[in-house]
Amino acid sequence: MFKNSLSVFTFLFIVFSITSIFGQVKKDTIALSEITLKGSPIKNALQNAAASVSVISAIDINKSDGIILTPVLNKIPGVTMQQGALNTNRITIRGIGARSQYGTNKIKAYFDGIPLSSGEGETTIDDIDLASIEKIEIIKGPNATSFGSGLGGVIQLFSRETPLFESFGKSAITSGSFGLLQQRFSTGYSDAKTNLYASYTELQSDGFRANSSYNRKSFNLHGKQTMGANGSLSFLGVFTKLKAFIPSSLNEGDLINHPENAASSWAAAQGYESYDKFLLGLGYDHQFSEKWSLQTSIFSNFKDAYEPRPFDILDEKTSSLGFRSNVNYKDLLFSMPLELSFGTELLTEKYEYSLFENEYQSQPGQGSIQGDQFSEIKQNRKYINYFLQLELWISKKLHLETGIALNTTKYSLEDVFQNNSDAQNNSFTFGNVWSPRVGLSYKVSAGKNIFTSVSKGFSVPSVAETLTPEGQINTDLKPEEGWNYELGFKGNWSGNKLYTEVSLYTTQIKNLLVARRTAEDQYVGINAGSSSHTGFEFLVNYKLLEWPKLQIVPYFSGAVNNFKFKEFLDGDADYSGNQLTGVPTKQFNFGLDMNMKNGFSLNTSFRTMGKIPLNDANTKYSARYSLLDIKTTYVFTILKFLKTELNAGVNNALDTKYASNILPNAVFGNAAPRYFYPGNPINFYGGFSVSYVFM
Repeated sequence: MFKNSLSVFTFLFIVFSITSIFGQVKKDTIALSEITLKGSPIKNALQNAAASVSVISAIDINKSDGIILTPVLNKIPGVTMQQGALNTNRITIRGIGARSQYGTNKIKAYFDGIPLSSGEGETTIDDIDLASIEKIEIIKGPNATSFGSGLGGVIQLFSRETPLFESFGKSAITSGSFGLLQQRFSTGYSDAKTNLYASYTELQSDGFRANSSYNRKSFNLHGKQTMGANGSLSFLGVFTKLKAFIPSSLNEGDLINHPENAASSWAAAQGYESYDKFLLGLGYDHQFSEKWSLQTSIFSNFKDAYEPRPFDILDEKTSSLGFRSNVNYKDLLFSMPLELSFGTELLTEKYEYSLFENEYQSQPGQGSIQGDQFSEIKQNRKYINYFLQLELWISKKLHLETGIALNTTKYSLEDVFQNNSDAQNNSFTFGNVWSPRVGLSYKVSAGKNIFTSVSKGFSVPSVAETLTPEGQINTDLKPEEGWNYELGFKGNWSGNKLYTEVSLYTTQIKNLLVARRTAEDQYVGINAGSSSHTGFEFLVNYKLLEWPKLQIVPYFSGAVNNFKFKEFLDGDADYSGNQLTGVPTKQFNFGLDMNMKNGFSLNTSFRTMGKIPLNDANTKYSARYSLLDIKTTYVFTILKFLKTELNAGVNNALDTKYASNILPNAVFGNAAPRYFYPGNPINFYGGFSVSYVFM
């Protein structure tokens, strides 16, 4: 294990030593605190925001292998992304969504203002091509009044744009361990009025485990056109075609002795998921005057999916149509600068699925075989958010943020397979949910702010969680609701060489919604009590060296969590006082970035994940683990016009054996619990790209 790691270190040290004698480094002159947040309807500097907001740039994304966001998001204090496979992951923010079984919920996500979350709150971002992302903003906790006040927070992705007055064509390829191959072609055009960016990417991998091959093709098109002196029109289109096999989770014995295996039933059925998905959006911005402006967009999603599983075969289709608009007003209130934003977001979604018998056991070795249909359900999901947001500079140092949101969510369900029974037609609404927020930011001195906020958020159950074992909607089920209290500090020191963030928060949740497992793919939602999410987060970035030929920036971030069930009664079991299932108690990340003028860079990341409770009873925990990732890049020009990049890296350089994803409460009958998704062992990758820029 260590022999391979030492050889990697030796190679990187030699390359670093040779290249460091050339050129002068280009300094990073933009402090983190000077970044302007673009996700909120009211634009504000990161320094002045009265909330915990993390920003990830394209440069940050490029410090990883560029395949998936897991190592990038896990650097953010308070954010945890567990990855069981390229198509199996779960994102939690401050413990919210930790007990989700196979995906991400209770956290909303947007791509250029277009929801990536379904009408019932399930979020998928792992199939977005990372090269198409220019920036990510993460608002932690229910502090995003204008985006529904979700309990966990909001993840906003922004598409890449072509630099002004440039046109380019670029080709890139990455190859690595376990049959990894990524090919990407991109092009862009920009002038004073038009900005276009398009990319096509194909990603394939055989996977470390059996039955885990992956193939994804994606096409992205983003455009922006100036309309007259005060308006602009934008367009976003994303097409994704995916086929990914599913190895599923393992028990502890297999995790230790045979992590390369797939779960036996999934291997026999050769289970997989496949889908075609479209994401379309059209937006228009208009500045009516110095005081009034408008932002509006319409968007649509389409998905056609097919998933053979050992217990059945799922055939599903989803289509949605939505609208979002906000009006902003700027003025002075008794000589105090004020900005007001009010608007709405609405979405209507149709979801239908059919279930078929899987007869893979009748012909061993053939994989899944579709049998008779035994279920067909149609669902309609609708939500409407209304929001009002206000920001007021009470003085040159004191900044007030406040707002309120109103949400209405409605589900309807029709059992088409048993259409003779009127009782099979169900509809239900959760009523009106109000979410107020107030926050203050105070400038202690130049580049140093303290902030505090109080906010309320909510999370509605998914349709599946609302259903009783008989297939009826449980009208007694209530949304989770919680109050968040937060105190923090953001500051620059030593002439912007050192940047620090510190946050202390507590979120108190009632009507705790938990999924009680009734079968391998079936759950019943219950309001089981309340939970407490208290934590401490910090971030430190320091420009250690800014020599003419070399820049070295170490960083350190982390989160210490105290997440517990305050009251949790599940049948006869009382889990009150236990730690929250599925989320680590501690998470730290150390890193070092080196950059040189001649185009050479070295990026390292060492992150540790604390132990994770595997079940609500807290009788079993996953083991603590640490991962070391290293990447080196060299950028140079050929023939004065071809920009070329070479890169190589290693993930899990210490060859740690660990569980990269946890399946909470994974007890299936009398078999040993299958809690664990094994993480990849040490793996290598390398790539190059060539681009031609027309000025």
